[in-house]
Amino acid sequence: MASRNVPVPHSITQLQQQFEQFRTARTGRTKLPESLWQAAVEQAREHGVNLVAHTLRLDYGGLKRRLSEGSTPRRQTAPPAFVELMGAAGARADEYVIEFESNPSPRMRVHWKGATAPDWAALLRAWRDVG
Repeated sequence: MASRNVPVPHSITQLQQQFEQFRTARTGRTKLPESLWQAAVEQAREHGVNLVAHTLRLDYGGLKRRLSEGSTPRRQTAPPAFVELMGAAGARADEYVIEFESNPSPRMRVHWKGATAPDWAALLRAWRDVG
């Protein structure tokens, strides 16, 4: 396969000089600083992983992985703030159980028996006002 001569953007050339300065100044097998990796990721986002990895002599897979990690930040997913459960149409419930929970620990559980449900919103407001 013939190689293509693609012009390297000036911003990548400048970053290449920073990489070379780091590589000549380091002793032994020192890891690249996070600031250089982040700059490479930004350039890859703009100009493509292959061009940046080749020009900066970086591992293509490592750069691509960092690029994909940066595009979708990993967050801990919070539990749902509200969950509504729907019963079958026309079903009759003579018993209700509802739990209110707040971080870090206050919790209230209501077990209601009866044909009509209480005003859950008013109950929640009253619980919040007390807490």
